[in-house]
Amino acid sequence: MTDPLLSVEERLAHLIRMMDDMSDVIARQDGEIARLRQQVDMLMHREAERQSEQPGGVVLGDERPPHY
Repeated sequence: MTDPLLSVEERLAHLIRMMDDMSDVIARQDGEIARLRQQVDMLMHREAERQSEQPGGVVLGDERPPHY
C-alpha cells in the first residue's frame, strides 16, 4: 500500500510545477500583448496622420459634391 503522505506530496509537486508553467506562459503573453498594443498605437497614429494629410473629404453616397 502506498503512503498517503507521499501521494499528497507528489500531487503538490505536480501542482507547483503546473503553476510555474502557467506563470511563465502568462508572463510571455503579457509581453506579447504589450508589444501588440504598441504596434496598434503606432498604426493608429500613422493612419491618423495619413488621413490628415489628404486634401478634401470623403463623398458619402447621399451627399452632394461641392460643385452642385
